[in-house]
Amino acid sequence: MQGTDKESAGALPLAYIEPHRNLLRQPASGDLLFKVVKVSYLADMLRNNYLHFQRVDLYAEDATDGEQLPLDRPVGAGISFEKSPTYTLEKYYDCARSRTYACCFSLEHSAYMWEHYAPARDAVCLVFCFDKLRQRLNSTMQASLDNDGLLANGENRFRQIFSINYGVVEYVDRQAHALHPVRMANPLQFTFLKDKGYASEMEMRVALSAQGIGQFVMNNGTRMELPSALRMHFDYREAFSGGAVTEILCPPNFVDAVHLDNLRSEMAKLGIIALSSGET
Repeated sequence: MQGTDKESAGALPLAYIEPHRNLLRQPASGDLLFKVVKVSYLADMLRNNYLHFQRVDLYAEDATDGEQLPLDRPVGAGISFEKSPTYTLEKYYDCARSRTYACCFSLEHSAYMWEHYAPARDAVCLVFCFDKLRQRLNSTMQASLDNDGLLANGENRFRQIFSINYGVVEYVDRQAHALHPVRMANPLQFTFLKDKGYASEMEMRVALSAQGIGQFVMNNGTRMELPSALRMHFDYREAFSGGAVTEILCPPNFVDAVHLDNLRSEMAKLGIIALSSGET
């Protein structure tokens, strides 16, 4: 798939805003989201205005993240595309997984969150208003689509290829659960399924995903290699003033004083509110 110049910009769009919303469970209006971030990482996020999205097939803590379910693999392996008999539905799902990125939040501010994501007490917790976060990210995505649908990577230009979706993760027994026997799943649905062993996370995800068929090519003719992570623009000064981010919580017995001082300095430059205690 190539969409890298003005001529190709008139083609059908490759990216959409929440195209699969009806397939995913949404947080309730007014829900707060909680995201634990290492202090050193957050300082960089504040300086450079971005949210971090990780490619789901490269999560070290869960090698099956976003992967099709074991019972669905043999079904997909037996279904191929008419014009490409060797390209099966199973391969299509694997390809789509490698083109999907997630930014993860929790629906609950819990002791579990601090114990598992800040054991060294070197992190803080960003608190988001879901409705306002969604509005801000969708506006950023729309601006990208309106700009001829083009993104920049050095001197190369390419069309926006990532759709954005939001959903609450469903926790299942991966060995016993299946989607295909009911109907052929959309590959994005696997991004919002995790093993029930992770249920305490109470996760909500924002996903950026590209189509799983064909190859994306830069305008210089080279194949586009998707990185392990993406940065989506997110202006923290505007996010705080507009209520998309409501506060930053410190964990109990916070010990990373040096990084905390650096974080306070970055926050002061932006005129952001002070940190709060994260006692639960």
